Amino acid sequence: MQKYFLVLILMMATIISCDEIDNLTKFTMDYDSSMTIPSSTGINLPFVLNTPQMETNSESEFESNNTHKDLIEDIRLRVLDLTLVSPDNEDFSFLESIKIYIVAEGLQELEIAFNEDVSATTGKTLELETVDVDIQEYIKKDKFSLKVQAVTDEVLTSDHQIDIHSEFFVDAKILGI
Repeated sequence: MQKYFLVLILMMATIISCDEIDNLTKFTMDYDSSMTIPSSTGINLPFVLNTPQMETNSESEFESNNTHKDLIEDIRLRVLDLTLVSPDNEDFSFLESIKIYIVAEGLQELEIAFNEDVSATTGKTLELETVDVDIQEYIKKDKFSLKVQAVTDEVLTSDHQIDIHSEFFVDAKILGI
């Protein structure tokens, strides 16, 4: 009986240790960008803006987290927040809907976040719903950009400066297994 109990304890310790090791190969990568919505944007007409290309620095990010791009199993967007920087007296109530796509050379654009019905009481920060898709091929590239497709329900009388913050969850193989 004691032998079975000891085997059970050893098995549980092994499982817990594997879970702890697996957690060491999971981390997040943050990217920030910005865009300006021009004042001439019309009401109820879709418009498209592209952010400047962002350097992924993925190789150094992977290395600092003790992994390599060949060991990446999955990368998913977890958070995409928009913050209205200016004008000071405005908020996101001017938006009716918004979709964000990730774009990288040699790959088709892919929708990664959205808000189909932006509330009139949203305020200066807008957290978008994320699409649960693996985007590792985009992040493994040297650069990527975001394409913003939106519709406004108000006339914009001044340019709107928006900061974009995104957090990507990365899961790599354990010790290359």
